[in-house]
Amino acid sequence: MRFIVGVFMVLHGLVHLLYVGHSLRLFELQPGMAWPDGSWAFSKVLGDGRVRPLVAMFLVLAAMGFVAGGVAILLQQPWWRPTVVGAAAFSAVLFVLLWNGGWQNLDDQGLFAILINAVILAAVLVFHWPDLGF
Repeated sequence: MRFIVGVFMVLHGLVHLLYVGHSLRLFELQPGMAWPDGSWAFSKVLGDGRVRPLVAMFLVLAAMGFVAGGVAILLQQPWWRPTVVGAAAFSAVLFVLLWNGGWQNLDDQGLFAILINAVILAAVLVFHWPDLGF
């Protein structure tokens, strides 16, 4: 169980790096996907051109949190819980702030990231799962 959960956390963190590349316009995750342009919280204040590198930096931080938490699980370190909780909460809030405010193409707006982060938070904080014994 420890191996599966640890690898999942690392992979979830690495997926955030795909969004880094997309937000910097190094590549497109999907043709026509404009994310994070049009963010309800940032775009009107900063403009999309300034939002993209800021988002990339925040996504790198979230990825680092998940990777660190996953490695901590694999190495049986007790600090994995606050690390994973912090990364999941930070990532979920970030994707909510980057939402464009529309109800179309929610999967392009990070809906699945928010749902995965919510499941991680509920599992760790509410159900105290997984009990890895350390």
